Amino acid sequence: MPLPVPKVAFVAGCNGVSGNAITEFLIRQPTEEWSRIVVTSRSPLKNYWQDPRVEFLPLDFLDPVATLIPKMQHVCKDVTHAYFAAYVHTDGFEKLRELNVPLFENFLTAIDTVAGQSLQRVCLQTGGKHYGAHLGPTEAPLHEDMPRYDDKGENFYYVQEDFLFQLHAQRKWSWNVIRPNGIIGFTPGKNGMSEAITLALYMIVCKELGKTPQFPGNKYFYNAVDDQSYAVGLADMSIWATTHEHTKNEAFNHTNGDMFIWRYFFPKIGKYFGLDIPVQTEWTELGEDGKYAHSIRMGEWAKDKDVVWKSMCEKYGGNREAFSWGTWKFLDWSVGKAWPTVSSLSKARKFGWKRYDDTYQTWVETFRAFENAGVLPRNYSYQSSLGASGFEGGGKSC
Repeated sequence: MPLPVPKVAFVAGCNGVSGNAITEFLIRQPTEEWSRIVVTSRSPLKNYWQDPRVEFLPLDFLDPVATLIPKMQHVCKDVTHAYFAAYVHTDGFEKLRELNVPLFENFLTAIDTVAGQSLQRVCLQTGGKHYGAHLGPTEAPLHEDMPRYDDKGENFYYVQEDFLFQLHAQRKWSWNVIRPNGIIGFTPGKNGMSEAITLALYMIVCKELGKTPQFPGNKYFYNAVDDQSYAVGLADMSIWATTHEHTKNEAFNHTNGDMFIWRYFFPKIGKYFGLDIPVQTEWTELGEDGKYAHSIRMGEWAKDKDVVWKSMCEKYGGNREAFSWGTWKFLDWSVGKAWPTVSSLSKARKFGWKRYDDTYQTWVETFRAFENAGVLPRNYSYQSSLGASGFEGGGKSC
C-alpha cells in the first residue's frame, strides 16, 4: 500500500495573528503530512521560520490577478490546501467591503488557476461580524444556522462566501469557513486588530504613571459573559476542518470553549503586570440601551502616551515602536458593546472537535510571546513599581 501523498499548504496573511498561527501550527506537523508550506503577505516578512519547508512569496492580493499568476506559477502549482487569513483593516465598517472583497476574490481566482487539479480544500476565515454582532443586539449564542441579516450590502463576509460557493460549484475542491470571535494571539509586528498587545500597553503604561487602569467599556459589558478565540486553537481548527472528509463544505464557529466575565477577568490581566485592580463601582457609561458605550475612548487616552512608552523601553526593554501597534479603536469596539456576543461551539463538537483552551492562559502565553520577541519588556511586573516613570498626571484612575 503506497504512502499518502504529502499536502502542500498556501497561507495568505502570514504576518497577521491568524496567518502566523497557522504557519506555526503547520511547521509542528511532520513532513510526511505537509511537504511544503508557502506563506505570503502584502508587507515584508516580519518573522522567520527555520523549517526549510517554509517559502515566503511576497504578494499583494489587491493587485490584478493577471500580475499575481506569473509570480505564483512555479511556487504554487502543487498547492493542495489554501488558507485565507489576509485582511485589510480600517476602523470604518463601511470601507471594509471595498478593500477585502477584491483581496479574497483575487486570492481565490489566482490559486484556483495556478494549482488547478492539485487544489483539494480552500479555507476562508471570517468572524462574528457574519452574524451582525458588531452592529447591535442579536440572537445569542451565535450559531451557524442563523440566517444572514439585512446588511444593506456592507458585510464583505457575505460577498466573500458567495464568491467561494460560486467557484466551488464549478470545481472539484471543497471549502471550509471558520468564524472566530475576538482573536488573542501573537504576531511580531503591527496588526489591524490585536486586543492582547493593546490591553497590555494600556495596563503597563497606567502602572508606570502610578494610576489604576479602568475598564474602558461600560457597566453592562463589564458584568456580561464574553468569549474569545486563541489564534493557536483557531489554527488547529482550520487544519482539522480542512483535512477531514466529513467536515468538507461546512462552516464552523470557533471559540476557546470557555467563557469569562470582564469584572473578574480584567483584574486577572492586571495582576499579570503586577497591578492590583479593585472591582469597578463608578461608571460614566452604563450600557443600558443596547448601543455602544465607552467610559474611556482608548484612542483619546493613547494620544499623549507614546513618550511614556519610549521612556519605559529605555528602562525595562521593549520595542520603542510597539505603542503604535496598539489598535485602540478596535479595543473600543471589543469592550464597548452593550449586548452579548458569545458563540456556540455545538456544531464543531458534534463533528468531533475536542480542543479546549483556557482563555486566561491564552492571554498569558500571548504576553510571553511578545516578551520573548522583545516587543514587551520581560518580567515587567518584577522590574517596575507603581508610578515609577516620574510623569505627572491628575487623579488615581488611568
